[in-house]
Formats: sequence, structure tokens, C-alpha cells
Amino acid sequence: MTGIPTISVDAMGGDLGPLAVVEGIGQALKRWPDRKTKYLLHGHEDELKPLLDANPAVAAVCELRHAETQVQMTDKPSEAVRRARGSSMWNAIQCVKSGEADAIVSSGNTGALMAISKVILRMKKGVHRPAISANWPTPKGHTVVLDVGANVQCGATQLVEFAIMGEAFHRAVFGESKPTVGLLNVGQEELKGNDTVREADGLIRNSGLELDYRGFIEGNDISAGKIDVVVTDGFTGNIALKTAEGTARLVAGWVRETLMSSFIAKLAAGLLSLGALDRLRQRMDPRYINGGVLLGLKGVVVKSHGGADGEGFASALGLGYAMAQSNFMPELRRMLDKFMDYGEQQKVAE
Repeated sequence: MTGIPTISVDAMGGDLGPLAVVEGIGQALKRWPDRKTKYLLHGHEDELKPLLDANPAVAAVCELRHAETQVQMTDKPSEAVRRARGSSMWNAIQCVKSGEADAIVSSGNTGALMAISKVILRMKKGVHRPAISANWPTPKGHTVVLDVGANVQCGATQLVEFAIMGEAFHRAVFGESKPTVGLLNVGQEELKGNDTVREADGLIRNSGLELDYRGFIEGNDISAGKIDVVVTDGFTGNIALKTAEGTARLVAGWVRETLMSSFIAKLAAGLLSLGALDRLRQRMDPRYINGGVLLGLKGVVVKSHGGADGEGFASALGLGYAMAQSNFMPELRRMLDKFMDYGEQQKVAE
């Protein structure tokens, strides 16, 4: 990719709407001052312009694109597709389709974002449905977990597609030359799990894919960082993600409560706040890993948490930037073609 990366933003999505978006761009400018990025903000001018006027640094890197309507968080995906043309979400995605933007970021309705993205961008050949990835912090860096909510039920072939997409995503964003891949299961033994997981295990082992596949892993292995890419269905992945976020907030609350419990504790907290406490807070704060990519589309779509504030939205923008700068698309195409060739060979053999 050449030139300055351009990110198209659905500025009306999420619980906080335009405020979180404008504050998020401001936070991104502070976090990554050396990154040159252009933002196309899609939303109602009456709401966005006053926020931009109050933030000249943000306004300098943004182009406002007026949109009369928006997709509501309560809209059903099928209804959103029928009524969304001309909305902030539709227009933001369309900019990726036209090549005007390298990625789109939205905090809006997840189902609608996926449905509209499929209509406008279309699926990559060899992918049945998109999967939402999540970057899971570990002692070693980050583990990519997918799917975390897009597909409640998955077949074995879909799980293999997720493995291919997750591996390519990890290489593109985190620079790992050969990330390890595992299937989330209730145990590591070959006989554990349901038929779908066991069938996916066999497909990955026999398809000749260039994956460093390590077999089944358990839930406690995710945060330990034993595997770089963890593959599961969206039902299980979403529950695991929300449980981890809740646990992080619980532990952070305990730490805060302990450090404020007495004069001595407050004094110690004051000494720690010279840097160590801030680093701990950031590592435990879900806002700093906010953002999941809808993998499998013919374009980069980043989904921010609906409740994200400016800090959280900045993380999603950072992910969009990383994807825009990566070689994810050609790498994914190469691996999908290989898996499709395996499928054709199996049909011939039958």
C-alpha cells in the first residue's frame, strides 16, 4: 500500500456515538504521534462539526462526510440491510469497496455491520461466513481468538477456515513468522469434544496446510499464551471473551480497593504510581485491546466494542491501521486456495 493510510469511520455507532469517535481519534494521535493517518468520518454534520471545531488537532486529520441516517443498535440485521443505504455505516463500508479507504471501523450494531459488509464487500472465495477475531493479552504478547460472536454454530470446515484466517491475521498484525494454532476443546485428548471439533482436527491435520497446528487446547491455555491462534465457534468464544473481560475488571477493582484501604496502602500506591501501577492498569484494561476484525471479507472491517469510550475506540483505530499496513489479504488468499484444492482432491477421490 502506498500513500497515507485512510480509515473510514462510522461515527454514529456505539453507545457514546460521535463523542467517543472524536475523542478516540484524539487519543490515537497521542498514542502514535508518528503515524500519518487520514480519517473519513461518516455521520450527521450537526453532531460531528461542533466536536471537530472543539478539537482542531482531530479536525486536521479528518474529512467529514454527512449522512442523514444511522443504523440503530436495536435493528435486526435483515432490516438494517434493507434500510441502511445512505446511512453512516453503509457509506463508511462503501468507501472501502471503492478503494477510497483502506479499512472501516465501527462501534455499531454487530449483526448489521456483518450483514451490510457482506452485501457491499462480499466474501472471499473459500470462506462461508466472516469470523470476528479478538486479541487476547498474555504474558508473551497476544493470542488471537476467533470466532468471538459472529457464528453461534459452526461446521468443521468453517473451523478450518477460521484457523487459516486467524493464522494469517496473527502474522500480519503481530509479525510472528509461524504462529501456533490450536482448537479450543474440553480436553486435550483425541477422544474429547464433540463431532464437529474432532472432524475439524482431522481436516487440519490431513489437508497439507502450512500451519503449526498443536491440536486441542483448553480454556486456561488461552491466557497462558501457550498458543498464538485459538479457534472456536462464536458461541463459546463470545462467552470466554466476556468472562475474561469481567474477570479483568474484578481483579482491577480488588487492586484499587486494596491500595486505598489504609494510609500505608495509599502511600505505597503513591510510590507505585511512578509508572508501575500505570503499566499494570493498562495491561488489565480491556479498552487497550478493544477491536476485532471481521475476517473473511474482501476488505478490512474492524468492530469496536459498542460501549467503547475514546481510549477504547483509539485501540480499534490502531488495529485498523495495522491491518491497512499489513499483507494480510494476499496471505489469506494463498492459504484459502490451498485448502480449496484439498477439498477438490477429496471430491475426486470419492
